[in-house]
Amino acid sequence: MNRRLSAWLRAAVLVLCAGAGVPLQAQEPAASAPGATAAPAEPALATSLGEFVTRVPAGGFTEPALEVTVFKPAGDGPFPIAVINHGRALGNAHLQPRYRPLLAAREFVQRGYAVVVPMRQGFSKSGGNEIGAGCHIGSNGELQAISVRRTLDWLGTQPWADVSRNIVMGQSHGGLSTLAYGMQPHPGTRLLVNFAGGLRKSSCLGWERSMVSAFAAYGADAKLPSIWFYGDNDSYFPPALFQEAHQRYVDSGGRAELVAYGSFGSDAHAMFGSRAGLAVWVPRVMSAIAAAGLPVDKQQLISPPGDIDSPQASGFAALDDPDKLPTRSERARQGYLAWLKAPPPKAFALHAGNGSWASAAESLRPLGRALEACARFAKQACRLYAVDDTVVWSPE
Repeated sequence: MNRRLSAWLRAAVLVLCAGAGVPLQAQEPAASAPGATAAPAEPALATSLGEFVTRVPAGGFTEPALEVTVFKPAGDGPFPIAVINHGRALGNAHLQPRYRPLLAAREFVQRGYAVVVPMRQGFSKSGGNEIGAGCHIGSNGELQAISVRRTLDWLGTQPWADVSRNIVMGQSHGGLSTLAYGMQPHPGTRLLVNFAGGLRKSSCLGWERSMVSAFAAYGADAKLPSIWFYGDNDSYFPPALFQEAHQRYVDSGGRAELVAYGSFGSDAHAMFGSRAGLAVWVPRVMSAIAAAGLPVDKQQLISPPGDIDSPQASGFAALDDPDKLPTRSERARQGYLAWLKAPPPKAFALHAGNGSWASAAESLRPLGRALEACARFAKQACRLYAVDDTVVWSPE
């Protein structure tokens, strides 16, 4: 552990020890406190993604238990690991809901990865208190990285986890934590992915300089390659800021590819969590993962949570070959060509007999919607021809 981090960790321990004699209920925000809101009810688990919630056990007073969400393929594994680090919502960190990046989890579980999402110390139901490090953004990221490394070390004890093959990703505050983690990573980590990483502390004079300095320090000790995603209309980090942060990181010795993808929707800061964002990051990240020697081919098709079950790949035709559609309908062919350009999750349904078709994309349940719409046109049941980037049609 470097001296800078050790100093901040000692300070954090002193803060924790100062409250050791306070009753537990007094450490939690009271329901009647000004501005406090009740935590929302827990959502149903995404069983199609093998979702379950567990904990990294406490390791003494300075290492509280951490709430962890896991999305896991069927079977015993061991599976390669994708760790995804959450951002920071406004307000009390303990009231922040458990982070569930379902779209990203689906992309990785389909490829045979277990996705692990730790809530860092002081967030949601994780123990301890959030450690903010004042206005020193670099130290904030380093302290957050302790929870990330603890999660990787715990994964080494899990029989379903192949911790020797893992990548670590993060969005916003989680992106900052990911790059800080890259200074002292687990030996099995191959790649870091930063989505709009940083920490805006508007109450601190010159927070932008502090953030740039943090990235420069991380780059000086970086042990791994990284890929960064930032958009021009990010409401937190404008282009001049993320470009300088990237340049300072690289100038300090860090290896980082910057993907500056321009404007995105109403706020590029939300790209990673949106359906339209999948087309921005999935191809680039999978290419970087393959370059790191890890698998990227889909092993199964999993429907989005709440949708109908997906047929599996059939090998009937190449996805981009419209001439293989089992119909002579030119309208179906043109509809399919347009559908190919849409971002996932998506589905294309067809009735081979009368040429009726329908498609759905960027929907909560694209498979079900495509089939339902096609059946209305055909006046009888249709079948799925393709889902996302895979043909699932089989001759009857």
